[in-house]
Amino acid sequence: MIDSLPFFMLPVAFLLMFMGFPVAFCMMITAVVFGLMVFGDRVVFQFIEKIDDLSSNFVLAAVPLFVFMGSMLERSGIAERLFEAIHIWTRRLPGGLALATVIMCILFAASSGVIGATESVVGLLTIPVMLRYGYDRGMIAGTICAGGSLGTIIPPSVVAVVLGPLADLSVGDILYGMAFPGLVMAGLYLVYIFFRCLVSPEFGPAIPPSPNDPGFADKLLITARNLLPPVVLIFSVLGSILLGWASPTEAAAIGALASVALTMLYRTFSVSALFEALIKTLKVTSMIMTVLLAGTLFTGVFIGAGGINAASQLIGHLQLTPWTLLALMMAIVFLAGFFLDWISIVLIFVPLFTPLAKLAGFDPVWFCVLFLIMIQTSYLTPPMAPAIFYLRAVAPPEITIQHMYRGVVPFIVLQLLTLVITMAFPVLVTWLPSQMLQFR
Repeated sequence: MIDSLPFFMLPVAFLLMFMGFPVAFCMMITAVVFGLMVFGDRVVFQFIEKIDDLSSNFVLAAVPLFVFMGSMLERSGIAERLFEAIHIWTRRLPGGLALATVIMCILFAASSGVIGATESVVGLLTIPVMLRYGYDRGMIAGTICAGGSLGTIIPPSVVAVVLGPLADLSVGDILYGMAFPGLVMAGLYLVYIFFRCLVSPEFGPAIPPSPNDPGFADKLLITARNLLPPVVLIFSVLGSILLGWASPTEAAAIGALASVALTMLYRTFSVSALFEALIKTLKVTSMIMTVLLAGTLFTGVFIGAGGINAASQLIGHLQLTPWTLLALMMAIVFLAGFFLDWISIVLIFVPLFTPLAKLAGFDPVWFCVLFLIMIQTSYLTPPMAPAIFYLRAVAPPEITIQHMYRGVVPFIVLQLLTLVITMAFPVLVTWLPSQMLQFR
């Protein structure tokens, strides 16, 4: 007999969310109600233990550090310099401005992994230029939304830092595993933009030559001056993680310090900018940690009430093959992305699905990277679509919400193609973590 009580937790939590209550409170209320039903007043001790485990998890200290780094980079003026350094090489290509935008987003993602800051800065910088040269508005919107959200799947990633402890996996292994799929996705973006604009120049015309174009030596000088400091920052964070020199938390601390140094180097540092970055860090971190605490309490009650065992028995009764089960889980996460934000999806489904994936014989790191790819799609799928909301805040009136919805569709298809490629070639995920074991 399958105990069905834990399965009622999800509908109750979803009902509260759709009624308009904050996600954290929905999950806390559900955890308290069902915890009292299952454990009585003993659930208080379980909650205290969960709170202690969360507050003492040093890996999560990387979250405020990465958020602070993204906030400082937003104010450093790095975007303008990156765009200039990249655009001088791509401007003659079909869709050159859009290509430069995606490459800039890749570098931003590899710097801090904070999505909102990346998309806002990139949108403010590139939209006026692309409009001036007659780019299709759907292409503009899709490029910025898709490129700006690459921080989910390109390390370092705040999402991966939150996901690791919930899946009971090393954050470092997840960051290693997501590196190649992230590059595959970014590469598909670039290939699509180039050939789309090559076949249909009205989507992104190449910029004609100008007498004022810099020479080859000047291009090299501009590239070195503008690109070298961000590359050093990326190496200090991402390189130190991938080479095993520092843990994600230590690398985040290095990056936070380097981001302050970068603002000083570019002479954009000020006490007011530092204060604004600290306030934003406090707000964003408080939100993430509150929802994370609520999700930890929720999953603790769900697992303690026998939810995982009940789900395993149910799947056994359904006689699903491992790949059918995997497809079903990916489909559920994809559909959830239409209605829930990333942290809600991670907190609800990672503790439920990861044990099932292990029981089905799948590599847990590979499964979590597949999960992250589906989280990436949730940034673009309406009606929630956080990437579209970020862009809406900075886009001019001539780029409408219809342009944004139309523009993200090809990139959602490319994200799903990345999922299929990663499923077909697990070595894209498993090779780098196995190689890095030699350096630990």
